[in-house]
Amino acid sequence: MISKSKYLISLFAALFLLLLGIQVYFMYKTSQVKKKEIYSDVHNRIDGYIDNLESIGGASNLGDEKARKVFADYSNKKISKKEFLHYFEENRKRTRDQISDYIDRHFAKEGYKVAIRTQYLSIVSVPKNLNLIDQPVTLFETRNKITKAGISNTGKWETSSTSKSDKSDQPERNDSFFVKSQTDFEILNINSAVFQDLTLLILCCIAILLSVLILYIFTIKNLIIQQKQVEVLHTVVDNISHEFKTPIATLKIASKTLKKECTPEILPLIDRQILRLEDLILQLHPEDFDEKNSTILPENWDFFIHDLAFTYENTDFKLNNSVSKELPFDRKLMETVIKNLCENSVKYGASKIKIDIKTIHNNLEIIVADNGNGMEQNELTNIFEKFYRIQSNNIHNSKGLGLGLFFVKKIIEKYNGKTEITSEVNVGTTFKISIPYED
Repeated sequence: MISKSKYLISLFAALFLLLLGIQVYFMYKTSQVKKKEIYSDVHNRIDGYIDNLESIGGASNLGDEKARKVFADYSNKKISKKEFLHYFEENRKRTRDQISDYIDRHFAKEGYKVAIRTQYLSIVSVPKNLNLIDQPVTLFETRNKITKAGISNTGKWETSSTSKSDKSDQPERNDSFFVKSQTDFEILNINSAVFQDLTLLILCCIAILLSVLILYIFTIKNLIIQQKQVEVLHTVVDNISHEFKTPIATLKIASKTLKKECTPEILPLIDRQILRLEDLILQLHPEDFDEKNSTILPENWDFFIHDLAFTYENTDFKLNNSVSKELPFDRKLMETVIKNLCENSVKYGASKIKIDIKTIHNNLEIIVADNGNGMEQNELTNIFEKFYRIQSNNIHNSKGLGLGLFFVKKIIEKYNGKTEITSEVNVGTTFKISIPYED
C-alpha cells in the first residue's frame, strides 16, 4: 500500500511538472508570436515615414542632390574625411528631436518605446569603384538608442550626375555612386508590452496550474490521512485481542475455581464478565452510547472493584464507597469509567490503586489515584484522544488500543461532567471526575 502510494505520488508529480513545462513552452511560443506581430505593426507604421524623411517638414538637409554633392566633393577630395563625416553628424543631430517626437507621439497610445537608426553601410564611387567609408555612418537616429535591432531593412540605390571639370579642356565628370543603407528598428520595452497584452492568458495559465497544484496537495493530504487511518486500523486489529484478555482471563480463573468449588460469588462474576465482553464490542462505537434511563445501585460500585481485584491479584485495590442511594446513571457506562481508569493504572505500573466514590450536593465524585509511572505534563492534554497511547522514545510500553480514556471522556461529556488529572513521573496519577445529577 505504501509503495503504491509513493508510486502514485511520483507519477502525479511527474505529470504536474510535465504540465508546467507545457504551459511554459506554450507561453514562450505565444510571446514570440506576439513580439513578431508588434514588430510587424510598428514597422509598417513607420517604414514610409523613414523612407520619406527628407520630405516631411524639412527634417533633413541631406536630400538627393545635397547627398550627391557631398559624395562627389569627398570623392574628388574637395572636402576632408572629417568634413565629410561632419555633414552626417550634423544631419543626425538636426533630425533627432523631430524623429523622436514623431515616433513617441505615434506610439503613445500603445506605450511602445521605439528606437530607430538609419545607416549608410557603403557608398561606392562607380567610376573609381572606391568605397568612400570604411565603417557604417549613421544618418538618422532617435533619442532612444538601439541596443539590439528587432527588425533591419536594407536598401540599395544609385545616384548619378555629370559635372563640368574645373579646366575647360577636360571632359565632364561622371559623379555616380552606388549606396547601400540599413534601417534598424527596436522596441525597447517589448517584453513588458508583450506581458501586458498576454496578462489575461498568463493569469489563466497560472490559475490552471494553481488549481492542479491545490488538487495535488489536497489529494496528498487525504492520502496521508487515509494511510494513518489504515495504520490505526492495523493497530486496532493487532491489539484488540489484548483488550479481551482481561475478561477472558477472569472467566478462566472463575471456571477453574468453579471446578474446584462453587461459591455464591462465582456465577455472578461470570455473568458480569460476559456483559463486560459485550460492552467491549459496543464501546468500539462510542457514538452509539444511549442512555436507557437505567440506574446504578450503591453495591454496584463494590462489584466493579471486586471484579478488578479478582482479575489483578497482584494489585492492591482500596475502595472507599460512601454512596448510599441509587443514582440516575447507566450502570454499564459507570462500570466502563471505573474499570478503564483502574486498568489504565495497572497497565502503567501501579501496584496500589485507591478509589473514592461519593456524592456532594447532587454531584457524583469519583477519584482514582495510583502509584504508577506517572506522565509528563505534555502528555496530559493528549491522553483522552482516540487511539492515543503514551510513548517513551517512540516505543509503546504497554499493550492496548488507546480507547479506554477516550471512552471515559465521551461518557463524562455525555453527562455534562468534568475531569481533572494530575500526574508526576515515578510518583503516580490521580483522576478526579465530577458528574452532576438530579434526584
